[in-house]
Amino acid sequence: MTDYKIRTTRIMVHPATDDTILSEMATTVSIDDEGGGEYVKAEQTNTGAILINPDEWPAIREAIDRMVSECRSEQL
Repeated sequence: MTDYKIRTTRIMVHPATDDTILSEMATTVSIDDEGGGEYVKAEQTNTGAILINPDEWPAIREAIDRMVSECRSEQL
């Protein structure tokens, strides 16, 4: 039997009043890999920039720190 592991690779941060993942205020923090090793990416819908409201920074920072700690080293 094959063993499986559950791994979180994406976290969404959005205002508590927004009930949809399509919120313009949502920031997605994820682990990505394009073949050169894992890295953390933060992105927002419909924008080429990350616009961070000071009130949301603690939650975004927590999500980024969590994803960085989950990145696998290139030795794996």
